[in-house]
Amino acid sequence: MILVENAAIATVDPAGREFTSGHVLVGDDGRIAAVGAGPFTGTAEGARRIDGTGCLVTPGLVNTHHHLYQWATRGLALDETLFGWLTTLYPIWGRLDAEIVGAAAGAGLGWLALSGCTTSMDHHYVFPRDGGDVLAAEIEAARAIGLRFHPTRGSMDLSRKDGGLPPDHVVEDTDEALAATEAAIDHWHDPSPESMLRIAVAPCSPFSVTTRLMTESAELARRKGVRLHTHLAETDDEEEFCLKQFGCTPVEYAERVGWLGDDVWLAHGVHLDDSAITKLGATGTGVAHCPSSNARLGAGSARVRELLDHGVPVGLGVDGAASQEVSHLGAELRQALYTARSRGGPQAMDAREALRLGTVGGARCLGRQDDIGSLEPGKLADLVMWRLDGLGHDGIDDKVAALVFGPPARVDLALVGGRPVVERGELTNADADTLTARARAAHRRLLRVA
Repeated sequence: MILVENAAIATVDPAGREFTSGHVLVGDDGRIAAVGAGPFTGTAEGARRIDGTGCLVTPGLVNTHHHLYQWATRGLALDETLFGWLTTLYPIWGRLDAEIVGAAAGAGLGWLALSGCTTSMDHHYVFPRDGGDVLAAEIEAARAIGLRFHPTRGSMDLSRKDGGLPPDHVVEDTDEALAATEAAIDHWHDPSPESMLRIAVAPCSPFSVTTRLMTESAELARRKGVRLHTHLAETDDEEEFCLKQFGCTPVEYAERVGWLGDDVWLAHGVHLDDSAITKLGATGTGVAHCPSSNARLGAGSARVRELLDHGVPVGLGVDGAASQEVSHLGAELRQALYTARSRGGPQAMDAREALRLGTVGGARCLGRQDDIGSLEPGKLADLVMWRLDGLGHDGIDDKVAALVFGPPARVDLALVGGRPVVERGELTNADADTLTARARAAHRRLLRVA
């Protein structure tokens, strides 16, 4: 049992309740037992008491799009658009193996935890034939850090010789990809409300996947009762590809192959016209908004205000570390707000809406809104306590504004299911220096063999 007291609290619950000084009680079952204003007046015998003076407690942040293996290839193809960046890096990624992926995932997930993330997905779609069990490697890394994890079994089966973008050696046979995806679900997926591990189905993108794989992946996911994820409408190049290859826009293609629905969330959604936004809203299809990655690749900026106004579930994603080297989910709150305002002015998004994107919005994309994303009694105790009384934040009296508008805040406490994964700015289950050394060695070995 843990009792946090004397902290500012933003519950991000449906009523938007906030307390300038309040408490959160976490039960031994890993769920929130109480949250409210002032000191806790009930019984909390034996609880570990944590003084939150100078801090803000929020729900843990939810990362809705990532490629953890890319931690091993940061700082490359720095001045390329998406297609040029991909064609530069595909040959390197073709030499990935389980050891490299495990090291990259450990570093990426550790860094995410330090940035306020308590739940992350991962979109892994590169499976070299001699690379070992790369999916198992990243799952083990997530267990070691202690984050709630939603890895997706991605796939590519459309190589350059068949009109796609990736080279032949990084794609899979269609039947093999589908079989491996089903096997991953059967082996790893835990549908329970307390689940720390859920699998989703995630063929990579329209320019790297055949129509058959898209269609049959959707059928597989719905037969198994898991969610669907893919890249869509990220760049102008992708739209031109879809118009040329399929005679329609990316969202029209998604609709054609059964990829719109409340069990689907799409990465990016940058280039969407009014009709596409209306379709996403009407079908409940989610969008993982990745503003920093979109800016780094010069892809454009998503119409988040319009997406929200049409009822589209929108979460935040840091995207792969090779296209967004910072990979700091807490900082993505501010980037999302600034991106919205750059399109629509200062009324386009406020600090609390940015926080909703990073918490309950992400939970909706992952289908976990009943379990996480807000601080409410009975929900899983995934929460973060941010230190906001230092030089960079002091004087911003509105603590939510301090978190979003101010510099990245230190995480003084991060709980996942009531278990600490970060305390006083340090990982509790892993050593950051060890993660760094492993990731450095993986990066050097990958570049050497590639």
